[in-house]
Amino acid sequence: MVRALDRYVFIEFWKIFVATALGFPILVNIIDLTDNLDKYLGQHLTWGRIALSYLYWLPDSMFMVLPAAVLFATVFAIGALTRHSEITAAKASGISFYRFIAPIFVGAVIATLLGLVLGELAPITNKRRLEILQGDQVNFGNDRYNFAYAADGGRVYKIGALHLVESSLEGIVIERKGKGPDYPSYVVSANSGRYKPATGWVLKAGALHIIPDTLHNLTFSFDSLVDRHFTEPPKQLTLAQKAPTDMGFRELGRFIASMERSGADVNELRVERMLKIAIPITCIVILLFGAPLATSTQRGGAAYGVGLSLATTVIFLMLIQLTKGIGGKGMIPADLAAWLPSIIFGLVGAVLFARVRT
Repeated sequence: MVRALDRYVFIEFWKIFVATALGFPILVNIIDLTDNLDKYLGQHLTWGRIALSYLYWLPDSMFMVLPAAVLFATVFAIGALTRHSEITAAKASGISFYRFIAPIFVGAVIATLLGLVLGELAPITNKRRLEILQGDQVNFGNDRYNFAYAADGGRVYKIGALHLVESSLEGIVIERKGKGPDYPSYVVSANSGRYKPATGWVLKAGALHIIPDTLHNLTFSFDSLVDRHFTEPPKQLTLAQKAPTDMGFRELGRFIASMERSGADVNELRVERMLKIAIPITCIVILLFGAPLATSTQRGGAAYGVGLSLATTVIFLMLIQLTKGIGGKGMIPADLAAWLPSIIFGLVGAVLFARVRT
């Protein structure tokens, strides 16, 4: 049964967590708006569309700040309870420190689940934001060569040359990974293609490979083919290309597999993919680190709590960037690089957590 004390501790934690998880992204949005307002107005964007673009940006900006929000909430909630001798009173009543902070652990688990949801939601909202901010831009006259484009539905386009003025392309391979005979994988390759607004891209001189399993490959040659899913206009292939952070976990996995087949270096992409899980899990790890240190915030009050939280957040973000660079260069396995900051904080936190007076 949930006791009144559990509800009280959880509410104290959750109030600070929500304020931090929303406050930091809103502050970042305000700073970005100040820097780019002239550019947005120059694109003739209305205030409503600008506001909507920042609303779409919230899931992405909240995703990275969740571990810091858990840390701030843990430090300030436990620090306040320590300064007011509420933890001491709980211990005197026979409630251990570990049992006392159990509601905070539940809050960290909820934050982890929220982070996993935001990690999959952010790519969708980022796409909407990009459509608002770049929908009216025109960049004709620029060609693009040898690039891959991650489309919706797990489809990947590998294009040799894209000519915006002629609305044409050369050397394209379209891949879609399937799940079996009922939803087979397929590969479309064509020598050239031309975009028509009414029908999308018309591909010329190529082949369609249907691959239901590892043992079969059904091939059809064609002189002309219209892929009804390949409808992105030439401008979108240039302006709206997805970054790794703008893809979901599974979508990024399919993109990595496609890039590997073409011989590209995908270590950095693998790190980005695993961070989509590692960062939310860090919400639980950071609790082990912050809870023992929070009991000492009575020494310096709120200033000590702010300094401790900010310093820990900066160190954690620096570790992510450092290990991302090391993993991207292949110096350590990519998956280990993504988890290394959490492992370091987890080991230190476990030692501090075991030594805390209960």
